[in-house]
Amino acid sequence: METSQATHVRWSDFPRERVGELIERRYVTGVHLTLAQFFLQKGCLVPTHEHESEQFVNVVAGKLRLRLGAEVFDVAAGEVLMIPPHVPHSAEALEDSIVFDAFSPTRKDWIEKRDDYFRR
Repeated sequence: METSQATHVRWSDFPRERVGELIERRYVTGVHLTLAQFFLQKGCLVPTHEHESEQFVNVVAGKLRLRLGAEVFDVAAGEVLMIPPHVPHSAEALEDSIVFDAFSPTRKDWIEKRDDYFRR
């Protein structure tokens, strides 16, 4: 019998990583995509940053305010914001929030521990 080479993971098997005073994450990375689960407390600010990855921000609980240059998007539970590659952006948690972010290509800066913008 041939195997599919699939990987099965449980979020609960990954400890939450504190990347800032009010934010925790856990993530999995495949060949072309990184999927992250974020836990942001109300008032959390993710400073302006950019990356080569296209990003899909899927808010499953709470509400975020994302700033992309002069544009401001309030993204609530059940909504998705798609951010193109290389676009500077920041985020603010307007409520305690749970967010799934998908990135393609993968977030090499996270894997290589070059994501200190969270801690500014």
